[in-house]
Amino acid sequence: MSQSHTDVSAEVIEAEACPVAEVLDHVAGKWSIGIIVAAAHGPVRFTELERAINGISRRMLTLTLRKLERDGLLQRTVYPTVPPKVEYELTDMARELHSTLASLTDWAERHRHAIAAARAAYDATAGQPV
Repeated sequence: MSQSHTDVSAEVIEAEACPVAEVLDHVAGKWSIGIIVAAAHGPVRFTELERAINGISRRMLTLTLRKLERDGLLQRTVYPTVPPKVEYELTDMARELHSTLASLTDWAERHRHAIAAARAAYDATAGQPV
């Protein structure tokens, strides 16, 4: 039996990685990112989000908005008008997340060619014996 080079156990991974994975799962989803980007420029209405996010159904938009609101990333404001006017706005926490997403996007753009080249090199040698 080989010796491990670290003291990482299943319990450590469970305690540290699972909560992070859960949060990332919520905020890194295709629809969540689209909503966060769309709402980054100020309050936005449901129909504006529906038009801005290609391919999202009304039901998925509703579910994702509720999830983001529950997570504290969106603030929902209902105005007492007829018909009711509802706006969604990023919370401070979500604005920070948007900045982080912008940094990640910049990183991906800077390194996409290198990643494509690494994939091509790997794929070219993947079937060869070691």
